[in-house]
Amino acid sequence: MSSRAVFRIMFGFYLALFFGFLFGPLVIMCVTAFNTPSYPQAWPIEGVTLNWFARLFSDRNVMQGLNNSFVIGALVVALSVPLGLAGAIVMTQVYARARGFYYLVVVSPVLTPGVIIGISTVIFWKDVTQWTGAQSLFNGVLLATLGQSTFISAYCMLIFLSRLQRYDRVQEEAALDLGASRTQVFFDILLPFLRPAIFSAAVIAFLSSFENYNTTTFAILANKTLTTVLAGRVRQGMTPAISALAVLIIAITVTGAIVYEIVKSAEMRREARLRVAG
Repeated sequence: MSSRAVFRIMFGFYLALFFGFLFGPLVIMCVTAFNTPSYPQAWPIEGVTLNWFARLFSDRNVMQGLNNSFVIGALVVALSVPLGLAGAIVMTQVYARARGFYYLVVVSPVLTPGVIIGISTVIFWKDVTQWTGAQSLFNGVLLATLGQSTFISAYCMLIFLSRLQRYDRVQEEAALDLGASRTQVFFDILLPFLRPAIFSAAVIAFLSSFENYNTTTFAILANKTLTTVLAGRVRQGMTPAISALAVLIIAITVTGAIVYEIVKSAEMRREARLRVAG
């Protein structure tokens, strides 16, 4: 046997192990979601049922946690994306000597453990509530949103910074020379250039919020999110209803990726036709 054949066999074996480790648990959860036993069982298949999906939608705690997760995710996107954009723009405008210190300050929440962020958020806003008497501020959904936004906005800023590195400021100078205001330059030149980064930052912010546990479990107070509900269910024992939830999440993720690729391909074909026509 030649060395090339041995290499191909080992490489194929490595790929099989890699993809098995990566997708094996997902395949098992998909099978258990449709199997009839009352505990997660991939084999043998005793029957096919959709009962676990019905059980999932009738679970009040899971549905409430899922609803809170979507609400918090939307609020985090609305807060983190503008903050990240502002931080990235300031980074490009600040003096070169101060950029290192500024970068350290705005990125430090990413390096802070989520447990510390969650506890400090609760303590800070509890004191603010006592000082101001505004009890509405001490709300689990609000605290989770603020706690998550402290580090997710830093993720968004890094995405915007990577996009701004390819930004040609000659366009701004030309627009200002032609009489445009700073506001017009921002909305008509900078934002269209940053549109892909805005979309990416929004997706990253929502997914980071949706799956966050360390910060959320302390900041959510008496409320619950999907991650905290699932963590409690895992301690009590898994059921195929959780596998059904995993199947739905996988289906939504794959569908979103396919739709995104279709839209992106359509935009690329349209741009190619415009270039040819031009």
